[in-house]
Amino acid sequence: MPTSTAHTEVPGGHGAFPPFERDTFASQLVWLSVSFVLLYVLMAKVALPRIGLILEARSERIANDLKMAERLKDQSDAAQAANVMQLNDARIRAAEIVNTTRALQSAEAENLRKKLDAQFEQKMKEAENSIAKARTAAMANVQTIAADATCAIMERLVGRAPAKKELVAAVVEAAKNLGCYRARG
Repeated sequence: MPTSTAHTEVPGGHGAFPPFERDTFASQLVWLSVSFVLLYVLMAKVALPRIGLILEARSERIANDLKMAERLKDQSDAAQAANVMQLNDARIRAAEIVNTTRALQSAEAENLRKKLDAQFEQKMKEAENSIAKARTAAMANVQTIAADATCAIMERLVGRAPAKKELVAAVVEAAKNLGCYRARG
């Protein structure tokens, strides 16, 4: 058996790799050029215009979307500004209502206080009059009691009862001198 050396033959008997063969190299260059030109024409006339149309449509859609987004943003800003103005107006109206209500309630409370003060004063006058009447009645009773007691004491001490008119006048005079009695009038 012979010793092996580098094997450059292709099974089937032809020798080197076909693109590197000298016999077919020129025809391969021709077919490469023809294929390249056909592929170039196909790309330039069919594929690239379609891709260009797609890119242009996308660009227009993006531009329209940006315009719409800007318009919607402007509308949103206007609506937000209107809402802020309405909120401020509502706050001002609420403050006015609160102030008006507070003033009305304050006036009502003041009127009620004046009415209650007047009722209190009336009740105080009635009570003072009632007390004065009771004092006068009590003093009249005190006169009678004092006169009866004095009459009983004098009758025991002296043995006889003094005249009722003189005795009542003396009791009234003594009460006036002491400041305990005010003359009825």
